[in-house]
Amino acid sequence: MRSLLLTFRRRSNSRPKTQPKQSPRSLRILLLVSSFNGLTQRVWCALRDQGHTVAVEFARDAESIADAARRADPELILCPFLKERVPTEVWQKWTTVIIHPGPVGDRGPSSLDWAITEGRSEWGVTALQAVEEMDAGPVWATRTFSIPIDPPTKSSLYNGPVTDAAMSCIEEVLAKISDPDFRPTPLERLAKTHVRPTMRQTDRAFSWDDPAEAIVRKIRAADGAPGVRTEIAGVGVWAFDAHIGPRQSDPPGTVVACRDGAVLVAAGTGSVWLGHLKSIPDDAERATNGVKLPAALVLGDHLPEGLTAPTPAAATVEHCGPGRIHYVRRGEVGYVILDCYNGALSTEGCNQALHVLRHAIRQDTLAIVLRGGSGPFCNGIDLNRIEATVSPANPAAEAWANITAINDVCRELIMCRSQVTIAAYSGSAGAGGVMLPLGADLVVARDGVVLNPFYEMGLTGSELHTYTLPRRVGPDAAKRLLSEKLPVGVAEAERLGMVDEVGPRDPGPFGNWLHEVALRYRDEALRERTLRRKANVLDRDLSVRPLDAYEARELGEMAQDMFDDRHGFDAARRAFVRKEPPTRTPARLALHRAPGFVRH
Repeated sequence: MRSLLLTFRRRSNSRPKTQPKQSPRSLRILLLVSSFNGLTQRVWCALRDQGHTVAVEFARDAESIADAARRADPELILCPFLKERVPTEVWQKWTTVIIHPGPVGDRGPSSLDWAITEGRSEWGVTALQAVEEMDAGPVWATRTFSIPIDPPTKSSLYNGPVTDAAMSCIEEVLAKISDPDFRPTPLERLAKTHVRPTMRQTDRAFSWDDPAEAIVRKIRAADGAPGVRTEIAGVGVWAFDAHIGPRQSDPPGTVVACRDGAVLVAAGTGSVWLGHLKSIPDDAERATNGVKLPAALVLGDHLPEGLTAPTPAAATVEHCGPGRIHYVRRGEVGYVILDCYNGALSTEGCNQALHVLRHAIRQDTLAIVLRGGSGPFCNGIDLNRIEATVSPANPAAEAWANITAINDVCRELIMCRSQVTIAAYSGSAGAGGVMLPLGADLVVARDGVVLNPFYEMGLTGSELHTYTLPRRVGPDAAKRLLSEKLPVGVAEAERLGMVDEVGPRDPGPFGNWLHEVALRYRDEALRERTLRRKANVLDRDLSVRPLDAYEARELGEMAQDMFDDRHGFDAARRAFVRKEPPTRTPARLALHRAPGFVRH
C-alpha cells in the first residue's frame, strides 16, 4: 500500500530528495549542552547527516563534564546551548567552541532579552572558543540578522533567525577545524566588548499606564521564560503571549474582554491581549500555581462578571491576537491554521481544530492545507493543562479527554475523501504532533525543522499512528523510530517517506511555496487521480482492519499509561511541566558512555 501512495507522489514531484552535505572528513564531536533543545537537536541531526560521530552530554557539574570529555576524547567540543561554565581542564585540552546568541563583543546571559527590549534592528550569533571568562574567547565565526520592527517573542527569535545563524556559524567552524593553519581571531581585535548583566524583573517591569506597544515589547522579550511579573484582576501573575489589542477607553489594567482563553487588558494607550499567564507560586491555594496556562483559566473567578468567550464560529475567521486555531481561505485553497502556543494542543484546542477542519472540508476549494503558525507546528497533547487539573483523579481523566480529542482530528484528516489534503510541518514537531499530519495525502516540511516521531513521558501514544506511520515508512522503520526515540531532520524524514517534499527555510517564501504546491491541484486529472487513489487505499486498508480497531488497540495501551501510571507518566509529566533539570544524559544520546564505545 505504501508503494501505491508514493508512486503517485514521486510522479508529481520531480525535485530530487534532499541529500546531506558532506564534510571534508568525519569528526568525533561532543555536544556539551544544558538541555537537548531545538537548536541542539537541529545541530545533532545535521552533524549525523554529514557523517560525524556525535555524542551528547548534559552539563550538570564540572566533574561529569570532565569525565565525558575524557571518555569521548573528541576532536571538537561544540556547545550550541550551554549556560554552565566549561571546566578549565576541558577547554585547555580539547578545542571547545561556544555558540553565543549575540554579535561579536556582546557578552552576558540575557543577550536576546536586551536586544528585543531595546528595539535593536540587527543582532547576531558568534562562535567563540571557550576560555576562563564567559563569552570572551577568540572568534571562530559570526553572523548577523535583522530583527523585525514588530517585536518577536524571544522564543521565536531564538528558534528562527538565531538558530539559522548558529547553523551557519557551525558549518564554518567545521570547515576550519580541519585546517591546521587556522587560528581564531582574538575578540579584542574585532570589537569592543559589552558585558550585559542578567536581566531582572526590575528591568522588565511595566505599568498598565504605559502604551500597549511598550508593554507587548517587554513581555515578548521574556517569552517563553521567565515572563514578566504583573497584577491582573487582583491576581499576581507572570505574563506571556502578548499581542496588541484594539483601542479602549477603560481604565488601564482593567480586563475588558475574554476570547479563547485569552484576556484583553486596557493599557495607557490601546490594549493588550494576553494569551497565557502563570500564577505567582506564593499563592499556595491556587490550583494553577506555577503552571503556564491560558490566561482566563489562571484568573478564573477573578475575572469580571459577564466576560464570556465568543461562539466557536469565531474560529473560522482570521483575526489578530490569541485564539489561534482558525480557517483562512486564500483563493482556491483553504488553510486550517494550528497556531498552538508552545505547540500544545489542549482538549478544547482539539475540539476547535475539529470544528475548523470540518468547516474546511465543506468548502469548494481545490485543497485543504493543515499547517502551523509562527512557532512549533505541534507537540501533541497539552501537558500543562493536564498537570493543572485540580484533584488527583482528574489529571488522568483530562489526559484521556485530550488524547481522544486529538484522535478525532487525526481521523477526520485520514477519512477526508472529498478534498485533497496537504499537511505542512511549518515548524518543528514532536510526539502526536508528528503523527497528526501523516494522514494527509501530501506531507511537506519547512527546511530545517526537526521531528521527534516517538512518544516519551511514560506514554505509548495514539493519534492513529499504528496505521499512518507504517503506511508511510514501512513497519520496520516505524518500529525503529518509535523505539530509538531519536530526532529526525527533514533530510532523513524525506528519505524515510515521512515527508514528501521540503520547502524553503524562510517562513515567507515557505508560505508562498506551500500555496504553489496546493495550486498544482488545479490540474483536474491530478486532483481526481489523487482522490481516487486515496479512496482505493482506504477501502482496501480499512476492509482488513477498520480505523476503530487501530484506535482501540492504541487507547487500550494509553489507558494503562494514564490511569494505572505503569510507565511513570505522572512523574515524567510533572518534571516536564515544572522544568526540572535532567539528572543524567539519556543513554541513547550519550554514546561515549556506552559499553564498547571506541574513540578512534
